[in-house]
Amino acid sequence: MSLKDELIKDRLPKHVAIIMDGNGRWAKKRGNARVFGHKHGVTAVRETTETAAELGIEYLTLYAFSTENWNRPKTEVDALMSLLVSTISSETGTLMKNNVRLNTIGCKESLPKGVQKKLNDCIEKTSANSGLTLTLALSYSSRWEIIEAFKKVAQDVKDNQLDVDDIDADMVSNYMTTAGIPDPELMIRTSGEYRISNFLLWQLAYSELYFCDILWPDFRRDDLYRALLDFQGRERRFGKTGDQIKK
Repeated sequence: MSLKDELIKDRLPKHVAIIMDGNGRWAKKRGNARVFGHKHGVTAVRETTETAAELGIEYLTLYAFSTENWNRPKTEVDALMSLLVSTISSETGTLMKNNVRLNTIGCKESLPKGVQKKLNDCIEKTSANSGLTLTLALSYSSRWEIIEAFKKVAQDVKDNQLDVDDIDADMVSNYMTTAGIPDPELMIRTSGEYRISNFLLWQLAYSELYFCDILWPDFRRDDLYRALLDFQGRERRFGKTGDQIKK
């Protein structure tokens, strides 16, 4: 029996989030510049997206570029932005073929104009697709997101659009960049690192976390299946006891 055949269809997570880590180390092991790893990481993105779409997973969020990544050497950042433009252009057809809708979260205004245009064009072109929603977290960090949400809440309270007593968890979620998207049930991080790295801190409150040693450019279908099988073997209690969940 294949790994895919072991999956229980009605117990798949609706939303999977991935920290795609290890591109630089993958390239370094081969004696190449870091951007070489980023280029090969595109294959992993394509295969993971296609696999998630085939399985019927509704949302896939990929941590592509953090606000902290702007502090990397300019040559690497420039290469990443160029790669992002070319990848969006070349992969739009694949998204259309797989009925995938593109979305983005993060400070899009900080991205180069060329990247913004390609993103907006692809988002518009795929907007009518009804399958998987693929969200790219670009120029994103969770602390940035939470600060922006605080500012909006404060402004709405100041403008008498919101009463302080109405503030609760559901309302705060609606001020996040992921408003309208369910929280991830599963978060995967590759490369053997055991950190959240400022990614979806609010949304990951009750997510199952899965860490693997595989460097992102080597991540393939079977690796996603293994993560999903691990998820299906867990008991999700949300603060309750195991006996309560089984009732």
